[in-house]
Amino acid sequence: MATAEKPQISRYRERMDKAVAALKEEFATLRTGRANASLLDQIHVEAYGSKVPINQVGAISVPEPRSITVAVWDRGLVVSVEKAIRNAGLGLNPVVEGQNLRIPIPPLTEERRKDLAKLAGKYAEQQRVAVRNVRRDAMDDLKKAEKDTVISQDEHKRLEGEVQKVTDEAIKRVDEALKTKEHEIMQV
Repeated sequence: MATAEKPQISRYRERMDKAVAALKEEFATLRTGRANASLLDQIHVEAYGSKVPINQVGAISVPEPRSITVAVWDRGLVVSVEKAIRNAGLGLNPVVEGQNLRIPIPPLTEERRKDLAKLAGKYAEQQRVAVRNVRRDAMDDLKKAEKDTVISQDEHKRLEGEVQKVTDEAIKRVDEALKTKEHEIMQV
């Protein structure tokens, strides 16, 4: 039987940091103003019987500041790529030109800015949940360590406080990132 080890707060902090980093990557896909190839990073295409990232079925480029092009490698996937872009909730309408898709980036209307801000809020909430899940895992590990007499009851309480402090810091960083992104989105 494996012996329980003393829970390390740094492991949980690292996992929470990854959640905050993931949020910043998701926010990078919510570009305002200029077209950016990372805008399509979250899109997955139904291809060859599974969902694959769009960059695995075609080459993405930004020929002009207001448009993105996707050169699809397999002619049979053009319709799937077009459908995936339309259904991604980004407000983009690709134009099919043979095996290429031209995606004009519309100027952001007030309504679209509000939609993007809501989407940013949704991304932030997903990462808050991820941080809270890490906290739950940490609390479970602490209880198990105390039960297995690896740590004392006093140390359990002290570590519980540290886990909560790390959780609060991570949630605060998520909220700050959201506030910054919403400000960036709503700027005209």
